[in-house]
Amino acid sequence: MLIVDSQVHIWYDSALNALHRQVRTFSREDLLREMDEAGVGAAIIHPPGTLAPGNEWAVEAATAHPDRLSILGWIPTDDVAAGKAKLAIWKQRPGMLGLRFTFMAPYQRNWATDGSVDWLWPEAERLGLPIGFIAHTALPKMAQIAEKHPNLRLLIDHFGVAPVLKDAAAFSTLPDLLKLAKFPNVGVKLSGAPSNSSDPYPYRNIHDYIHRIFDAFGPQRCFWGTDITRMPCTWKQCITMFTEELPWLKGKDLDLVMGRALCDWIGWKLPAK
Repeated sequence: MLIVDSQVHIWYDSALNALHRQVRTFSREDLLREMDEAGVGAAIIHPPGTLAPGNEWAVEAATAHPDRLSILGWIPTDDVAAGKAKLAIWKQRPGMLGLRFTFMAPYQRNWATDGSVDWLWPEAERLGLPIGFIAHTALPKMAQIAEKHPNLRLLIDHFGVAPVLKDAAAFSTLPDLLKLAKFPNVGVKLSGAPSNSSDPYPYRNIHDYIHRIFDAFGPQRCFWGTDITRMPCTWKQCITMFTEELPWLKGKDLDLVMGRALCDWIGWKLPAK
């Protein structure tokens, strides 16, 4: 089975927010070593938008390991002309397969809903660039975008929940997420699941939410992943939670969820495993 993680980060001589491991560096070498230990074949790097030099570390990693690492990168979106110029040559950069945004800084939090980035959707649609989002505060807006831009592939991060919440409180956005299932251009990253449960492994109190999302979106639009540097468990447990603890997920469906569907969604042509 090809196992592809839909979300990882690397960084150097800095630190991510307090939700993540508080280490100064988590390099591509660190990432690949842990992937090898857990049996993860490939992963999508999401460059942290708060750290310089932006996407460059991810590009270096994907250049060195093109069969194991690719990227959903980011651009500044408040300079439209510069943004369009960057996107026009986006896929010429090694490993760049699409975009991913958080819009979590105080000055950005309304950008996804107030029209500030409305130029982005048609541009990405025209260029065939999928876009990932932390979208728990903007799920109704995602429906409008998906409907207006049917050829734009959207990836909703982390089940469409707030990463800081747990249990039923985390999945309070589930009704809005499930409404997006009717749009064939919307997929869901089943990423970070352990962090949204207060139960011990295998986090059974959130299994029903995962099942409901899977039933709504299907195996071709559900993408396993971890955001490993903020998980309360091992990478191997993040895998076995899906491969061993969800009896309804098996066979071809399991193969799709654990990596094949994601590769198809973002256009990453990895060899068969």
